[in-house]
Amino acid sequence: MSLCYTRGMDEERLTYSLTLAYDGAPFAGFARQPGQLTVQGEVERALSTLFRRPVEVTCAGRTDAGVHARAQVVSFDVLSPEMAGRKPAPFLRSLNALTHDGISVRSLDERAPGFSARFDAKMREYRYFIFNHECPPIFTDAFAWHVKKPLDVAVMEEGAAHLIGEHDFKSFCLAASAEGRRTFRYVDEISFHECQEFGEELLFVKVRGNAFLHSMVRAMVGTLVNVGKGTKPASWVAEALQARNRSAAGENAPAKGLVLWDVEY
Repeated sequence: MSLCYTRGMDEERLTYSLTLAYDGAPFAGFARQPGQLTVQGEVERALSTLFRRPVEVTCAGRTDAGVHARAQVVSFDVLSPEMAGRKPAPFLRSLNALTHDGISVRSLDERAPGFSARFDAKMREYRYFIFNHECPPIFTDAFAWHVKKPLDVAVMEEGAAHLIGEHDFKSFCLAASAEGRRTFRYVDEISFHECQEFGEELLFVKVRGNAFLHSMVRAMVGTLVNVGKGTKPASWVAEALQARNRSAAGENAPAKGLVLWDVEY
């Protein structure tokens, strides 16, 4: 039986958002792709099963294959009769039962009609985790980049300062994705912090901005790690930025260390 309605006077369109956490390792990224396991595909499949009709979602930020999320936000629209009698707790239990084990649906929130997880986001925060020791990590191996050579964080901070503000980040994104597109973005913060997980000391790079290009955070971190190792001077970051050419900057940091941490609305 299909739950399709001809919209009546008493049937308003409702907008909801879901907050997701996921381990990016099993997925070919967030975005739906034919024949591939993706986060969007799994969430849309679960919602479509619950509502017995196709449901599409909009996300706050598309993550690449292998990239994780602590608080990804997706939005979707339904008609009021479709949510009648549905309580948040059982709804979330059903979604979690229907999605891949690598996804945890954390919350369901009603939003103002027309809310978009993508276009209404004011700031996005990513964190990149690095295990900076000679010996390999055990407990954080799946979520941190193992960099053996000691990193000079002070020099990395000096290099990161060149990336703060609004710039053309063409040197720091996938070259193919930049063709014919505007590559200016605003970066509000790049800061370096230490934390401990399961007794393993980690360095994480906190990056906040209004929006990001394809692989932009990973390219920035990979470039800054080159500076931290002493391979390149801090001034190289400014030169790479001005070059507006992907080959001018450093390699992408591995996907497994990156987490979409938070989205502000």
